[in-house]
Amino acid sequence: MVSAGGGLRAARRGLGSLRLGRHEVAGSLGDLGTFIPLFVSMVVVNGLSASSVLFFAGLFNVITGFTFGIPMPVQPMKAIATVAITEKLAPSQVYAAGIIVSAVVFLVGITGLSERLNRWIPTSVVRGLQLGLGLKLTVLGLSMARESGTFWGVNGVIMALAAALLGLLLFRNRRVPSAPLIFGLGLAASAFAAPHVWRSLHFSLSLPALTLPGAGDFAVGAVKGALPQLPLTLLNSVVAVCALSWALFPTRGASTRKVAVSVGLMNLIGCWFGAMPMCHGAGGLAGQHFFGARTGRSVVFLGLVKMALGLLAGGATLAVLMVYPHSVLGVLLLFAALELAAAALDVKGKQEGLVLLVTAGAILGLDSTFWGFLVGLGVAYLLMVAAHHSSPSRPLEP
Repeated sequence: MVSAGGGLRAARRGLGSLRLGRHEVAGSLGDLGTFIPLFVSMVVVNGLSASSVLFFAGLFNVITGFTFGIPMPVQPMKAIATVAITEKLAPSQVYAAGIIVSAVVFLVGITGLSERLNRWIPTSVVRGLQLGLGLKLTVLGLSMARESGTFWGVNGVIMALAAALLGLLLFRNRRVPSAPLIFGLGLAASAFAAPHVWRSLHFSLSLPALTLPGAGDFAVGAVKGALPQLPLTLLNSVVAVCALSWALFPTRGASTRKVAVSVGLMNLIGCWFGAMPMCHGAGGLAGQHFFGARTGRSVVFLGLVKMALGLLAGGATLAVLMVYPHSVLGVLLLFAALELAAAALDVKGKQEGLVLLVTAGAILGLDSTFWGFLVGLGVAYLLMVAAHHSSPSRPLEP
């Protein structure tokens, strides 16, 4: 792990003063498009505790904000979440999967393997990974935006178009941030569509409880959850998010070692107490940056809100989010996806551009981040070998 002095210096640089501007608040909402649907689904389908999930997601937001000094997101591990929801895994199996993945990622971080991994992967492949993930999130965001439920007598698609138009009109407006207005539009719609939910809300203190997965839980979690999640975590939650952090914050980017250790510690602590398996991700960082977040203050604010909701209003928060229009969440996710994809546009040269397109295309065509990454990496090294043989004096390096 980083030294205490280094961590404090990074926090001071990233947090600056404790003053929280409207753009930092707006930016804190930029990752809700992925967090809310997976959070609601895993609580409803898998039986995770809404209070525990919110509390630990918030706690790690706060720690992350101080540790990195940039709006580094804390978001669900998507492969584990997807498998858990579709196969209805028990909560203890979900926790076991998160613990296994994080143990491996933690070891990769503390041994320095993450830094070697980062050196072995050419920039064009990383940019292709970002483009592919951005395009996949674009498809998901458009799919959610097309959901046509009726809210307050308004079709969900029309509401999505209104939210998108609002976002575009305020695209570069530094005075009026768009994210709170878009999110507020969805809250208003849910309040008018389901007033009985809002009238029945109640608040009570809820504390996380120790949960101990058994040997059978670890066996199921390893095969069904950890195996598909591990490559995604190493690539998107370590390599890609670090590359994007340096692109967005050239003097304050995150190191792969620090991020890997962070991901590992989050779940090696939280999953024993009912936390949803969590990681950092390039899409979340892109979304928070797009909507105005520039410092760690943004995620610290978000974390404090989540912790308060988890301790005092976990059930009430879940009830509200269950009637929140997915079409509006889709718009938030769409803007995050476009920001992530746009980060890949700095690749120069035909060879690098070819690798970028092959990587992104393979991710979409194979519907797999891991296999698409391997295809792109293979093409990148084949082109390097070909270039080396055509010019023997040229060193072979990524």
